[in-house]
This record gives sequence, C-alpha cells and structure tokens, in this order.
Amino acid sequence: MSMSDLAINGGKPVFEGKGAIDLAPAWPIPFPETEEKLIEIYRSGKWGGVKKYEQLLMDEFSAWQGAKYSAWMVNGTVTLECALIALGIGPGDEVIVPGVSWIATAEAPIYVGATPILVDIDKETLCIDPAKIEEAITPRTKAIIPVHLFSAVCDMDKIMAIAKKHNLYVIEDCAHAHGAKQHGKGVGAIGDIGSFSFQLSKLMTAGEGGCCTTDNEEYFDRVFRVSHIGNTRLHPGVNPAMGMICHQYRFTDFQAAIIYDQLKHQDELKAKREKSAKRIKELIKNTPGIVEQKSSYDDDERAYYFYALRLELERLKPGIDRKFLMKAFQAEGVLLHEGWGETIIDMGCWNVPPERYKQYPIPVSLEAMHESGLYSMGNLLLADDAVIDKVAEGIDKVMRECAE
Repeated sequence: MSMSDLAINGGKPVFEGKGAIDLAPAWPIPFPETEEKLIEIYRSGKWGGVKKYEQLLMDEFSAWQGAKYSAWMVNGTVTLECALIALGIGPGDEVIVPGVSWIATAEAPIYVGATPILVDIDKETLCIDPAKIEEAITPRTKAIIPVHLFSAVCDMDKIMAIAKKHNLYVIEDCAHAHGAKQHGKGVGAIGDIGSFSFQLSKLMTAGEGGCCTTDNEEYFDRVFRVSHIGNTRLHPGVNPAMGMICHQYRFTDFQAAIIYDQLKHQDELKAKREKSAKRIKELIKNTPGIVEQKSSYDDDERAYYFYALRLELERLKPGIDRKFLMKAFQAEGVLLHEGWGETIIDMGCWNVPPERYKQYPIPVSLEAMHESGLYSMGNLLLADDAVIDKVAEGIDKVMRECAE
C-alpha cells in the first residue's frame, strides 16, 4: 500500500457510499413502548412533582447503579451544584477538578461561591491524575470532582485514599458513565455523591435531566431538599435546616418515563458497545501510532459514551498531524473527530474571570484536546459487526501509511 491508496489521495475508500456513523443507529433511540407512557401521563394530568415514573426511577436507577438513593433534577449541571450545597461547600472553599471535562464540572463550584482548582489528567485514561490532585491540596480544599471521562473510569482507589487522608468529599461526575463499574461497584456509589446527566447526547437521555446518587441517607435528604424547594422524601413535616438555601430544580414525569424505558434496555446496549470496542481494539492491536483510551483497572466495566483513541505523536511520520488524519479517516468513511477540541477554560462559553479559579499546568490535557485525541460518539459501537470490522480496517489503513 502507498499513500496514493488512501481515499484522501484518490484511492478507494473503505466505506463506499454511506460512512460508518450513517450505518450506526441514530441517536437517541426511540423505544415504541414509551409513546404509550407519555400519552398515559398526558391524560392523567400528573405531569410532575415526583409522580409515578420518577418514583420508579428513584428506586430502579439507583439499584442498577449500585447506590441506595437517587434524586432527580432538570439537568446534570444543577446536580453537581446541589451535591456541593448538600456537602456544605461554599465561599472560601476550593474544589479540585480535571482540566478536561464539560464546563459544568468547573462552573458548579463557582455557582456555590467556591473556587475550582483545575489539575492535569492521566495520559492513558484521560481522567484526573491522582498525583496532581495531591499536589493541589491546600487548607481550603474541601472536595474533589473526578470525571469518568469518555469511556474510562477514574482511579477511584487512589482518589478515595487521598480524600480519606485529607478529609475531603468526593463527588463523582458520571455524565459519561451510566452503567460503568469499578471492582464491581457502580460509579456514583463509590464517592460521597454521584452526578449523572441525561442531556441529549448522553447514553441515557430525555433531552435533558440529571440525578444524584448516594449511599448516604443524610446526603440524599439534603440533595433532595436543595433541589426540591426544601421538600423531603424521608422526614415528612420536618422543615429544611435554617440557612439551607433550596432551589426549584424538579423535572417532569414525561422525562422520567422516557428514561425509565431506556433503563430497561441499558444492559443490552452497554454489552453491545463493549463488544464492539473490544473488537476494534483486537483488530488494531498491531496498528502503528494509535491506541485505545485505557481505563484505570482491568476489571473496570466501561460505558463508552465516546469511543476514544490516542495518537502516539512521536510515531507519526513528518508532516502528519491530527488535522490531516481526521480528514484521511473521514475520506475512508470513518468519522473520528477532535471531541470538544478544548480544555475547560479554553472553551468559548467559559467566561469566568481569572481571579475566580486557579489552573495548575495541564500539558497532558492540552495535548489530548489539541493534538492526540480522536473520538467518536458511542452510537458508532452499536453498529453491526461488519461495520465495526470496516471501522478497524479504515483506522489500520490510514495509520499504516501515516505512522512509523
């Protein structure tokens, strides 16, 4: 094979006609049984206020995730905010977050008056680097928000040990990790509180939505109160504590019904994504210059919100960079893109004044976002095996010509 065989240079593409992402199921997947539930709710007039399907979700999603409790809200940003409030974090406190995530991870501390402290990520997992957490701890540090990013689970063993050593809270950002586990324990039930998003692109979605999970009864009561105007599920007739400022972040039973039906399909969807990811990994194990994002431990059960690959930049031939490779993959019909393409504070919608946050050096984060990371949405992994095989073929074809 020569460079002229690549589709970008006029060669025959691996996918002729429709590309891989066009052959995968469109996202989100509408399940027909949900339509009946939405009509049922509409006709009942019981549209919100912790009604039938929200009550079911409170029990069944938390059990599926391995937690005792879940509290449901309008989105996965306010869930982080409410978790911080429930743990008593506010002005003067510092919260350590990774340099790579959606801006909500770092803005939630700002919403409660605290200061986000951004630190670097691990090169292989792309999750927050535990060593960098420890370096950033000060007397003002009160919490850590690790993000289970793309398809990896953070090293929660090390993070929880650091938290215990320094008496810190841990709020797991699980927006990418529905169904993920570490050592058999569901994410969102390892730290003090977990935060899940059900935004449109997520592995489970109602267009918007969020929930907090926890094993701690007191934390659940506080989270529920601060997100439901002070109301409680555990202590009827007992008012919220003086000074606990509560919000109205409730969501509707329409959203709950959509997510409830999706929950019934999650095990099969998760298994298919995992099977496809393992298939690609096996097929490109000898492909030069590119490796799959790793997770922290061999027994991690991964959710695969994004399928993430990392370029070994030192192995790319002269003149080859990520920008060229994205075009070359696309020409073959394999859509691998730059993801967000920015670290948190470089995103266009990050408009927080510099005095309101602190960022330590984040060279790994910058490399992952600007140079080495390649990503595809998780619905790619729901395609038929024949499509998955051709995805691997396209990756191998391009990289064999572009890497040493």
